[in-house]
Amino acid sequence: MEQFQIETAQNITIDQNTSNLGERMLAYIIDSFIIGVYVILMFIFLLSLDIEPADQWAFYLIMGLPAFFYYLLFETLSDGKTIGKGIMSLRVVMLDGSKPSFANYFVRWVLRIIDVTMTSGGGAVLTILIRGKGQRIGDIAAGTTVISEKKKVSLNDTLLRELPLDYKPQFPQVTVFKDNEVQTIKELYDSAKRNGDHNIIVSLDKRIKEVTGIQTTLHPIDFVDVVLKDYNFYTQKM
Repeated sequence: MEQFQIETAQNITIDQNTSNLGERMLAYIIDSFIIGVYVILMFIFLLSLDIEPADQWAFYLIMGLPAFFYYLLFETLSDGKTIGKGIMSLRVVMLDGSKPSFANYFVRWVLRIIDVTMTSGGGAVLTILIRGKGQRIGDIAAGTTVISEKKKVSLNDTLLRELPLDYKPQFPQVTVFKDNEVQTIKELYDSAKRNGDHNIIVSLDKRIKEVTGIQTTLHPIDFVDVVLKDYNFYTQKM
């Protein structure tokens, strides 16, 4: 899954996952199925009505409009999602991560005729593979892309810490903690290290010692790190 970076108004850089081709194809299949079912049901319904042949075209036109404008309506009214995209946790956004305007959705919808309808999707697939950033021709013109909102969990987001095979724990008292408590400690510790906030680490050091009764001369930053490693060691052995 490709990533691209967006920068917020507060100058915070965020890595955003673009949807992969398989996810978009599945979303397209779901949407096409829904449109197909709607058209069939409306056709059956119209056949059951006693309508003069000369007037049937008007009814077909009216009933066909929702199918024709399906993508434009849903993406505009459902925050960049069609039913298929919603099921696949996909959403249309601007390249800077902001919400597209109606004009952006309209451009995507109009150019769908070229890169999806006229080429049976081949144009869209080729453009996405070559261009990157999850963009088909309509996205390039509109300045949009399709992102995946599925949360990716990496090793750094979990309690797991890499331990050497010969690792020897120092503090068995750490087992008094629960997983959610250690997760909180880890998040605070990692954040404090990134931001150079020594006071947070000192506070963690003090609180851990109060709860566990551990006495050590280790420096606070080293002590908290050992506590996290020891907790991993003991919980992995359970």
